[in-house]
Amino acid sequence: MTLQSAGNWRVLWLAMVTSCWATIALAQQPEPDAFLNQQRVITDMIRAEREKLAPATQRVELDYGGYLSFYTLLYDDGIESSRTLRRTDLRLWSRLSLDRGAHEFYVRSRLSYLDYNGGDQFEIDEENDTEGMNLERGFYKFDLARANAAYGGGSLGYNVEFKVGRDFTEFGTGYVLSTPLDQVWIRGTYRDVQVTGLFGRTIGSSQDFDLSRNPERTRRNFAGAEVRYTGFERHRPFAYVLWQDDQISDNVPGWLQNYEYDSFYVGVGSLGEIVPNLSYSTEWVFQTGRSYGDRRTQRKNRINAWAWDIELEYLFDHPMRPRVGVEYMFASGEDDRVDSPTDSLGGVSRGLRDESFIGFGYRDTGLSFAPRLSNIHIWRMGASFFPFPDHERLRGLELGTNWFLYYKHRHRAAVSDPLATVPSGYLGWEMDYFANWQVSSDLSATARLGTFFPGRAFEDQTTRTFLLVGMTWSF
Repeated sequence: MTLQSAGNWRVLWLAMVTSCWATIALAQQPEPDAFLNQQRVITDMIRAEREKLAPATQRVELDYGGYLSFYTLLYDDGIESSRTLRRTDLRLWSRLSLDRGAHEFYVRSRLSYLDYNGGDQFEIDEENDTEGMNLERGFYKFDLARANAAYGGGSLGYNVEFKVGRDFTEFGTGYVLSTPLDQVWIRGTYRDVQVTGLFGRTIGSSQDFDLSRNPERTRRNFAGAEVRYTGFERHRPFAYVLWQDDQISDNVPGWLQNYEYDSFYVGVGSLGEIVPNLSYSTEWVFQTGRSYGDRRTQRKNRINAWAWDIELEYLFDHPMRPRVGVEYMFASGEDDRVDSPTDSLGGVSRGLRDESFIGFGYRDTGLSFAPRLSNIHIWRMGASFFPFPDHERLRGLELGTNWFLYYKHRHRAAVSDPLATVPSGYLGWEMDYFANWQVSSDLSATARLGTFFPGRAFEDQTTRTFLLVGMTWSF
């Protein structure tokens, strides 16, 4: 909605004050990688909808609103036979656009309530917990081309965009970096070349990948640059470099263990269309750097790791919009990491080389098993369609499935699931099913079911089930 009355100003003021004075949630006890990936599934399902911003058509435009979502999760993690979590999130956002989008101010706060069944929580004696209000997003963005157009200038032939604040950031296809950061971001575009620069820091309340540490706040700095070429009709190749500097201070320093993981990434890839309706994306990464291994206080390990991802998807010309896709994900592992693919304590204990890939990106690796992309091969095959394209109420219903096959890269080495203790390469397979329903313009619902069948790498062969049902109301 746009600015029309003093009442609208009062609502905007309340939303902005709530966001700007939001407190950051205190760091919690480490939670398993699979649980964090499962929470990311919830976030990604509504992120695209939340991020929609109304087009800037006036010199001054004001928008505000909110989202209320409720999800229930029932899942097995291999330790507890069943856990139940109910999660409610309230998000309030406001956006101010000046000079037809040349200047943009955006804030979004989040208040969350997590309610576990008795005994299912990860923290002792905390069956429910409130998080927030937290500042989830908050930034200022400037667009030179829009500023020039707003004041009657002609076409520039180039553009410069600048952003400072807290926002979601992604390099390449998101295999190495796909996360919110407090950042300074700048992008220059000249003809068919686009160059993006980034200086950022992790949000202090986020959980670190090294679960053996006890940090007061997560502090990892990032600096990087990405180049994209947009001159091809069907292809968008890219290349980037990214530095990550560990600045975490631990509450309880280890007497026989130092913690520091500094990494550098070089990535290349492309997105596009091979033939009409057949799209692809791929990213190839080499990682180097320095880190401390298990019970190391002086000499560091040299990181020498690699990873890649290839995905194909075909969209059929049919009213039901059926699509099928296949994907292969790989992340290297280190033979000497027999306890953890990511932790310092229990990590590399012999030699000074570490080939275990550790990134800050994201991929859908399954609902139930949900492993981290380290020391792993993953094959995925999926399909979806809209079964009722002509039905007034059900035309927004989408049904789909994804099937996964998991293998270790190094058979002796660990993966993110600590229960995979048998030195075997076969981790297992999983089948996932989902239903997404856009009930109306402001109400959506989802249901997701995943079952993981452990392979020979697990002593316990009991299947694990993940069920999620929920809805989101926007206002």
